Amino acid sequence: MSEPVLKIEERGEVDWVTMNRLDALNALNNDMIEALASYFEGLIRRHDRRVVVLKGAGRAFCAGLDLKGGAGDPEAAKRAPIHAGLALQRRIGDIYRAMRRCPQPIISLVSGAAAGGGFSLALASDIRIAASDARMNCAFIRIGLTGADMGSSYFLPRIVGLSMASELILTGRFIDAEEALASRLVSHVVSPEALDEKAEELIAHMLATAPLSLSLTKEALGHAVDAPSLEAAMALEDRHQILTSMTADHKEAQQAFLEKRAPDFEGR
Repeated sequence: MSEPVLKIEERGEVDWVTMNRLDALNALNNDMIEALASYFEGLIRRHDRRVVVLKGAGRAFCAGLDLKGGAGDPEAAKRAPIHAGLALQRRIGDIYRAMRRCPQPIISLVSGAAAGGGFSLALASDIRIAASDARMNCAFIRIGLTGADMGSSYFLPRIVGLSMASELILTGRFIDAEEALASRLVSHVVSPEALDEKAEELIAHMLATAPLSLSLTKEALGHAVDAPSLEAAMALEDRHQILTSMTADHKEAQQAFLEKRAPDFEGR
């Protein structure tokens, strides 16, 4: 029996998700597209999962769309190429939309190549940790397409600013780990062997928070990036603070602070 293209290991409340197409540098074929989209869409209802770690097996994170193995429906493409192409485009896009909608913070561990749609998987994550051998690019413009694809024109300017985003999208050039760190595209650069350990450090901090507090904080950050004003961002913050202030976990945190101990959260 062949191995799944997406391996999901549950470690307590954390999902360690590994893209697993070693021979294709974890490129996005039909099976991988559907597996990623279905997984992240399902997380919206999985409140028992608190954090997600996304990584690639072998020597690459994800090389983008599988141009050799192909993706989409060949028969549909013959009958109606525009409709078939748009259907494929939107299904791939479902992955990134679901990553932003799901309540769990997502940490991407980028080792080796993260190109095109694979780069967008990292961009759609909440935290990016790069291995020293990481190389990332918006590959689309290098294969005769527009450089703006799979959320790149949305994510990159918000992460690194318009000038740097324009350079990467318009040229399709690779950015290495050190340049990515300098431009704040990633928050840490470590050796490939230390990626999991670095992720676990951050996970420990996240799991020390109340479950509702963690998920609503991700939601607030996602909305604040696009908020039309300070008032709009603070209105959502106010709503979330009142919601969390009514929980048993908030009362437990207050009591634990007074007693100088770690709180024991129950997700209530």
